[in-house]
Amino acid sequence: MAGNSQRRGAVRKSGTKKGQVAGSGGKHRRGLEGRGATPPAEARTKHPAAKRARAAEKAKAAAVQGRSAGRGVPRAGRKSDEGPELVLGRNPVLECLRADVPATALYVAVGTENDDRLSESVQRAADMGISILEVPRTDLDRLSANGLHQGVALQVPPYRYAHPDDLLDRVKATAEPALLVALDNITDPRNLGAVIRSVAAFGGQGVLIPQRRSASVTAVAWRTSAGAAARLPVARATNLTRTLKDYAANGMQIVGLDADGDTTLDNFDGSVPTVVVVGSEGKGLSRLVRENCDSILSIPMAGPVESLNASVAAGVVLADIARQRRLG
Repeated sequence: MAGNSQRRGAVRKSGTKKGQVAGSGGKHRRGLEGRGATPPAEARTKHPAAKRARAAEKAKAAAVQGRSAGRGVPRAGRKSDEGPELVLGRNPVLECLRADVPATALYVAVGTENDDRLSESVQRAADMGISILEVPRTDLDRLSANGLHQGVALQVPPYRYAHPDDLLDRVKATAEPALLVALDNITDPRNLGAVIRSVAAFGGQGVLIPQRRSASVTAVAWRTSAGAAARLPVARATNLTRTLKDYAANGMQIVGLDADGDTTLDNFDGSVPTVVVVGSEGKGLSRLVRENCDSILSIPMAGPVESLNASVAAGVVLADIARQRRLG
């Protein structure tokens, strides 16, 4: 038709706009926008640098947790001057608590089977105000070479040693004549604990040990002393020989113990202020210490036994000195 301008074959859509029927809400436009700077490698989850950063953070957290839980500290029976000691096993832990060892934490592994020893340990720790912490068993496994922790561990802080002069002050503060024991070459903490117990039992004022090549007051010594280590001061001398000379200058006789001594216990006068120096069974007294003793004391033996254990010998001599002072 002449008046119709519409092309043949075209379809006219009246009332509609050219383009999409439904809008995209601007999503496509935002998708084309820049996303900012690329995050650093450590912030990208799957990047190797991010994995290394997480591993380092995890190791740092484990180290902090380990210090609070006693990781990295020496095992039971080992000397420690810097950190706490960990006692492992149900019997040792219970013995320490019974002896009033000043512990700071009791650790119990998750899922540990209960028994009378564990129940008593937990009860005693609670009564003493010791923190009781439940930890993964793997934590205690790392602290024990053979895994024989039995699900329980006790953390004991480092012992606070007295100064040698503190023993002199303690002697001067009492009306009793001085009675001190010095240990030379004693490396077994059980011997140290037994001597501490004997000194306390027979009226002594303290124990002196050298700073080097000597047993320390570990949990084993605490346990053997049956709690006497809490009542009797143990002093540590930088130089044992020099300290003994100082004690001699303060009016004390220095007496060494040796099986081949020139004075027998039967003829010994222990009523005066005395320092008894005990050497080990094997090495005995060191040369310088022996040279600075006023006399070397031997214990008469009725049987074929050549010598006594160091702590036993000390106990025999201390008991005889206490007897002399009672009778005098």
